[in-house]
Amino acid sequence: MMALNLDYFYGNEAGQFTFYRVPKILFTGEEYRDLSLEAKVLYGLLLDRVGLSAKNGWLDEAGRVFIYFTQEDAAELIACGKDKAIRLFRELEDMGLILRRKQGLGRPARIFVKNFVPCDAAQTAESDVKTSEKMTSRPLKSRSQDLGFSDSNKTEQKENKKSDTDLSSPSAPPTERRRRERRKIGMDEMDRIRETIQENIDYEGLILDKPYDRDLIDGYVDLMTEACCSSRDAVRICGNDVPAAAARSRFLRLTREHIGYVRDCLSSTTAAIGNIKAYTLAALYNAPATMDQYYAALVSRDLAEPGPNFPPAASRTA
Repeated sequence: MMALNLDYFYGNEAGQFTFYRVPKILFTGEEYRDLSLEAKVLYGLLLDRVGLSAKNGWLDEAGRVFIYFTQEDAAELIACGKDKAIRLFRELEDMGLILRRKQGLGRPARIFVKNFVPCDAAQTAESDVKTSEKMTSRPLKSRSQDLGFSDSNKTEQKENKKSDTDLSSPSAPPTERRRRERRKIGMDEMDRIRETIQENIDYEGLILDKPYDRDLIDGYVDLMTEACCSSRDAVRICGNDVPAAAARSRFLRLTREHIGYVRDCLSSTTAAIGNIKAYTLAALYNAPATMDQYYAALVSRDLAEPGPNFPPAASRTA
């Protein structure tokens, strides 16, 4: 490799350039020691996109920022093959630094880049901030360059005191903070369950075959996901309390054929339905037990009905 003819930096010239930022904790933190160097670089590339996505308003229903960054993008920027790019994405996902949510229909997956500061470290830093708010004349102790916290002035202290009652602020009570963390974990689990259900029912294939039923199928997926992620011990189905574990197992075993069966049944129902949500949930839950009987009855009925070239059954002789 031939060396380039490059000049030195003079004064503050380095500040005029644009850099990708890779958090220092990825190199110094014990929890990230097994993460490969290329995966750390990829995380820096993904992190760079987060700010742009936030400005563009790319947020999900929970307010979480997502980005689009394909495996081809990673392979081109890191100068590696696609197989290695796939492994690097999986490495970040296994570490918990990103969450990928497939969209189907050939669209790129949404990538949620997670905060690189572990929960324990974030709480320690939060405690450090509170300590600094109490300090007045004493000098500020040195802190991690990754966190970038600075001492606050008196005006900021007053504003912080007013915002202590705001549950979205870092100074929320520990119990509420833990509750928010549990909600975050719950959202991640819900996303995982939703993807599993979509994969089981061949969601992409269903949408391709029945594009006009997309909202209907999405409703089925939402109902099953909600039931699978219920925090209660039992799920109410057909007026009975079904153990949550049993309901979850049943919904995670549904296939594309079951979804088609429920759609056919509901579309052919003429009676008024009082609680469509409960009715649909019951139909989905009972689909494995009733689908074969339903189609067998249709076949029997078709065989019993005379065709166009046959006389009515009453006039036929043995």
